[in-house]
Amino acid sequence: MKRWLVMIGLGLAACSASPQGNWNTLSGEAPLVIAHRGASGELPEHTLEAYTLAMEQGADVIEPDLVVTSDGVLVARHDAYLSTTTDVASHTEFAARRREMFGRDDWWVFDFTAEELRSLRAVQPQEGRDPSYDGQFLIPTFEEILTLVNQFEAECGCVIGIEPEVKHPAEFAAANLDPLPLLNQALLDHGLYAEDAPVVIQSFDAGFLVRMNAVAPVRLAMLYSSPDEEDGNMSGYTLEAVAQFADGLGANKALLLNPDGTSTGLLEQAHALGLEVHVWTVRDDREPLVGETVEDELRALYALGVDAVFTDFPVTALRVRDEM
Repeated sequence: MKRWLVMIGLGLAACSASPQGNWNTLSGEAPLVIAHRGASGELPEHTLEAYTLAMEQGADVIEPDLVVTSDGVLVARHDAYLSTTTDVASHTEFAARRREMFGRDDWWVFDFTAEELRSLRAVQPQEGRDPSYDGQFLIPTFEEILTLVNQFEAECGCVIGIEPEVKHPAEFAAANLDPLPLLNQALLDHGLYAEDAPVVIQSFDAGFLVRMNAVAPVRLAMLYSSPDEEDGNMSGYTLEAVAQFADGLGANKALLLNPDGTSTGLLEQAHALGLEVHVWTVRDDREPLVGETVEDELRALYALGVDAVFTDFPVTALRVRDEM
């Protein structure tokens, strides 16, 4: 298992105002604020503009979800289908590309080259959020995201963490579009293929993480949504088994706190195994898990001892952390 704690020190370097000291995190340092899909509460998710805004706001880490185009290019989308986050439906030249996969009738990234995706524009997929930026921003490649981070770091003299989630790796590998070598090469090209690099690779697919652990030095996080969901139950692995190939647990916040705000014990179990806990997802415009406001929810998670928080609204998470 890699030395996960390096991430804390590097992440906090991204924001000189980040509080340090007596926290209940695994390291005792302040928890990281991870911009979930960028500052996706304000701008269309997974765009260079959303990532830039998050970094400008002071987020310690940005999170791109990665899928693979038909010509083997990693691009940032939350889903392998395109209808909810792009304007593909308005492109008549791609009308015939619509087909059924995995029980859904849609347009699929498997069927588009990276160049073809450049003709699409991002839209706001979340109901109730500002749609005024729809149609303005491109779908970025992972290479463009890494270059953007490099440029921002050079300007700010800081370190920005990157926590990509590899989406549907088994399905892409079955289509001869294995994301693992593509990801490794991208990290290598940007000097991030190292144990102490400010990068964490996350996935719901334990098999992918096991493969990644065997060949790559970077830190890994097992995503965990529910023990009752086939695709989100740690693939049948116990927490002890996960600790053999991963360095952290990316847990659904509902798995950590009971309705009354007390701990379920999962965080303590993970910490005892040396696993950091990165919790998802805190959103200002959704009902809080505990308390009456998103600030109440953040305070409860921070007090519990989470090592990082995924949020669509980095400003709020940073403000509450600073107040604490």
